[in-house]
Amino acid sequence: MKPLRIGSRGSILARWQAEFVRKQLFQVAGMEAEIIIIKTSGDKMQQAPLTQLGGKGIFIKELEEALLDESVDIAVHSVKDIPTDTPSRLHFPAVCRRDDVRDCVVSHAGTPLANLRQGARVGTSSLRRQAQLRYYRPDLDLRELRGNVDTRLRKVESGEYDAIVLSKAGLDRLGWAGKITEALSTDISLPAVGQGAIAIESRLKDQETTEILGKLDDPETRTAIIAERALLAALQGGCQVPLGAWARLERGELVMEAVVCSVDGTQYVRERAAAPPEQAAELGQHLARVLADGGAKGILEEVQRARG
Repeated sequence: MKPLRIGSRGSILARWQAEFVRKQLFQVAGMEAEIIIIKTSGDKMQQAPLTQLGGKGIFIKELEEALLDESVDIAVHSVKDIPTDTPSRLHFPAVCRRDDVRDCVVSHAGTPLANLRQGARVGTSSLRRQAQLRYYRPDLDLRELRGNVDTRLRKVESGEYDAIVLSKAGLDRLGWAGKITEALSTDISLPAVGQGAIAIESRLKDQETTEILGKLDDPETRTAIIAERALLAALQGGCQVPLGAWARLERGELVMEAVVCSVDGTQYVRERAAAPPEQAAELGQHLARVLADGGAKGILEEVQRARG
């Protein structure tokens, strides 16, 4: 079999993820692969707030198009970037073992979140983080912050921001864990659906590739992702909604917590449920109903209205 062509975004973190998959393919399956960089809509419009870009899948659409026109064989994604609806000719044979799910704080002066001065300027690209942080610290000046991880770090190191909040897994992968001021407790900030997990997409008809990718699949991570994405689909949320969720196995049981918070942080609905691992999708759907009944439906509808 000729080397697989891996489609990847061009960011430093996306390249790391593609290289990780390339190495895994060789180590686990003895398969050679090359990386092909593809620029996505989300990468081309780095200055626009994510909430204004509209449409789901702005970080993966072009990668899926490359799969469909067969210019690449597989595509590597952060699970949190993947919409809940997948093109019918594509699928995900592998969800790699999940890394740390937590958000983290990098602050200019090494000050933890609880001790930041009143009105401190805090940057993040995520509506979910902004909403939960406003609930926890309504006095902070939360600002939209986009760009690659290294760009964001430079902005806090220069003092333009007092602190930034981003995914801990990303910094860990890039070898920048030493820059982290603190990892945020999930009691303060529940992660995005799929945060910390990498998924590999391929063509459904390409059975040989599917079989190879299956060797990289982590069943425990897949189970958690199924539950989280079922919740997201049931609440009709995209990548940019003030919704956090985290499913994991605890003593043989699948446990999931989820939160929906209004953008200004004043309304906060958080619930927890558990089920056997084989009922992952049902758990996600159940927790979505509980959240909706508790007020989450109204919050999410308000977010959609605000976007017009």
